[in-house]
Amino acid sequence: MTDAAALPGQPRGGVISGPATARARCVLAPNPSPMTLDGTNTWIIAEPDSDLAVVIDPGPLDEAHLQAVIDTAAQAGKRIGLTLLTHHHADHAEGAGRFAELTRTAVRALDPALSLGGEGLAAGDVITTGGLELRVVPTPGHTADSLCFHLPADGAVLTGDTILGRGTTVVAHPDGRLGDYLDSLRRLRSLTVDDGVSTVLPGHGPVLNDAQGAVEFYLAHRAHRLAQVETAVESGHRTPAEVVANVYAEVDRSLWPAAEMSVRAQLEYLGEHGLI
Repeated sequence: MTDAAALPGQPRGGVISGPATARARCVLAPNPSPMTLDGTNTWIIAEPDSDLAVVIDPGPLDEAHLQAVIDTAAQAGKRIGLTLLTHHHADHAEGAGRFAELTRTAVRALDPALSLGGEGLAAGDVITTGGLELRVVPTPGHTADSLCFHLPADGAVLTGDTILGRGTTVVAHPDGRLGDYLDSLRRLRSLTVDDGVSTVLPGHGPVLNDAQGAVEFYLAHRAHRLAQVETAVESGHRTPAEVVANVYAEVDRSLWPAAEMSVRAQLEYLGEHGLI
């Protein structure tokens, strides 16, 4: 869910389709929109010499897309062994139940209500299906149940909506909280500094090959937006709608409802820290 960043130097690229790293390939869901960019990236992750694959975010309930994911895995000599979700939003998770039926696999997510036939996920969990090593990294902020998955063998992290391949993400207030989101970005920055993560495999948009640069951009963007919101309030713009009209004046109005969620999260954060 994009927030339409206004800073220069933001990550950009084209639509991805097919292999992205040695262990990851993408199937793009046919649900493009201002909020989903080119569509949802459904990721197929597998060790090159294994016949089992893990799917992350099967996407919307679109029968043709779900079948395309299965067919893409089969063309690579893989069958689906497990389904994982980065968070509960429909563009990532709506098709999970049907995908589980088609593949006869369990679905695992942070929220137990989304898990089907398997345990929920938690910090420190390591997924080993088909010999993979996928580490669960809790990254609340976009939503309370947002997760990322660290793929050490490829120096990559699958970020769902926490970091997008283009633009920036929404802090989906009230479920999402800005303080949590900033902490999650710092957690991801530590992966780039301490654990050799160089590649972002996002839930929307193109692959980013400068993970640390992307995280730093996101942190700078959030600081910039907070300063804008604080200034807008000091100038007399009191309601979230007024702040959006002031701060996001140059942004397509179709994105203003999403921007208002982020503004509400920012106003809450500023209030909690005594800044307004």
